[in-house]
Amino acid sequence: MAGLAHTDAEHARRPDGRVLRSTAETVKWGLFDASVPPVLTVEPGEIVTIETLSGEPWDLPEDGAFTVLPEHKTVLERCERGPGCHLVTGPVAVRGALPGDALAVEILDIGLRQDWGWNLILPLFGTLPDDFDTTVRRWLPIDRAAGTVDLPWGETLGLRPFFGIMGVAPPPAWNRITSIVPRAHGGNMDNKELVPGTTVYFPVFVEGGCFSVGDGHGLQGDGEVCVTAVETSLTGTFRFGVRKDFALKAPRAESAGQWITMGFDESLDGAARQALRDMIAWMGTERGLSPSEAYMLCSVKADMRITQTVNGHKGVHCVMPKPADMAAN
Repeated sequence: MAGLAHTDAEHARRPDGRVLRSTAETVKWGLFDASVPPVLTVEPGEIVTIETLSGEPWDLPEDGAFTVLPEHKTVLERCERGPGCHLVTGPVAVRGALPGDALAVEILDIGLRQDWGWNLILPLFGTLPDDFDTTVRRWLPIDRAAGTVDLPWGETLGLRPFFGIMGVAPPPAWNRITSIVPRAHGGNMDNKELVPGTTVYFPVFVEGGCFSVGDGHGLQGDGEVCVTAVETSLTGTFRFGVRKDFALKAPRAESAGQWITMGFDESLDGAARQALRDMIAWMGTERGLSPSEAYMLCSVKADMRITQTVNGHKGVHCVMPKPADMAAN
């Protein structure tokens, strides 16, 4: 659980990168849009630490039991607002990234920014939209040093933070889109596998790629069934790169031990087919397998996991363990 005890000050002192603060100028509320100019431009190989915020006005605790980050309310009052509900920081452009390339985003570290998170049930939303007719919101104490969260019924769980939203600028023809629905640009993927040590690859649709990040999750189960995870503000440290040796139709990811493909569709069947077809294609280029060989390999070795079932487009990710000799390198 790298980075759980890191503070903002510790991140700011990092000698190996730049820091992008969460301000009204760097945060957008609920949108992805190819026309939004980058707030930071970096060279391939550069490291950037990015602050994020989580929560609309009604998600902030008011009783003084928790510490609200000093910029949070100001950002909500002044930042540009779109059709969605998430706060995302960016975009960060990478020089040399052109449409048709892949943007490589290596997750180096994720740190907790505050001593609380929140979880929410909303009527008519979630995996069981008709089963709960009352809004339920809970604020959850976080112990940053221990890396734990306390649940209302007395259970304490270890945190495994990741960003629910990581994405690039969408195709310009899409115009302004909501932050809620994941698509080919990434966005609200809610994939809990995307932790430090993982590199995520995104298709590039505009010059620079224009990466944004937000929707911090302290902990989430596959599915995110009630609409929310342990929502909280996080700081992420990323190394950016450009890959011109392959093109993508959707985000992919890999770590030392596994390859991950992702599919997003209104149906789980459609999302599963997308993720599986992309893994078959990847095993063809990565391992030289024929389509039938890769299909067989997926059937006996890969795991098809439900990413989330609550974002309009549902998500499925296919997880393929790397062979022992590759994982060791």
